[in-house]
Amino acid sequence: MMRLVPAWLFALLGLVFSVHVQAAPTRPEFYDPRILGGSMLNNVTRRGGEPLNVIISGYSSPAVLTDAGFLRFAESLGFARECMGLHFGTPQLANLGDGNGWLGEIRVLRESYGSASIGTCWETLAGGNHFRMYRQNGPLADSGALFLAVSQEENLFWDHTISRDGYNIGRDLLVNRATRGSTFKGVKYMTTARRMDHLMSPGKVGVNHNITTDGVVVLLTVTIDPTIDTIASKNFGLITNFFSLMFWVHTTYCMQNTWTLW
Repeated sequence: MMRLVPAWLFALLGLVFSVHVQAAPTRPEFYDPRILGGSMLNNVTRRGGEPLNVIISGYSSPAVLTDAGFLRFAESLGFARECMGLHFGTPQLANLGDGNGWLGEIRVLRESYGSASIGTCWETLAGGNHFRMYRQNGPLADSGALFLAVSQEENLFWDHTISRDGYNIGRDLLVNRATRGSTFKGVKYMTTARRMDHLMSPGKVGVNHNITTDGVVVLLTVTIDPTIDTIASKNFGLITNFFSLMFWVHTTYCMQNTWTLW
């Protein structure tokens, strides 16, 4: 005799799947800026612009797509704010076809050479990798994606001009770092990459400094590992609290009684 499956079992299975199956993203990875009059080149001079050769997908973890969250991700790749927070130079405008028109970069980040506080000062002198970041969030195309103009530049003696093949080199250096996986202050980032050759034509037409590019744009999807983040943050917090407690004990009791714990 066939037995009917209890209704509560179906309800339980529905609850499990509702917890573990994520809803499909409501926004695309990005919108092609060219569709609504934008460009995959920013505007540096009348002679040309820099290619927007890396896109951080709108499918990335939402925290990564915020200003503060993206800065932390960039720091995990070895980039930081400019030397002493100072920027000399004219903003470079970009039109991402989202209805916002031509806007300047949100931030410029430079290779930090292992030190977020002073490393970019060395990059100013010695040259290195750097990029400008723009956000596609206008009323006509709100993907939340971040468009990066990445390039390798020469040292101060050469007035920070872009290196020969510097747009391709800068892009590939950033992508290689990201896809290896990175960590910053307990947060682990997992990044996948997809190369696209339909957004820009190869060559040097319209490109600043008359530098030839291969026309490739790389789409990065950056995901935060919540498990690693939680565990590492708790451990970091416990260590910090332990040393704070020991310092308080030392200053409050030990120094008053002229004895010490260390």
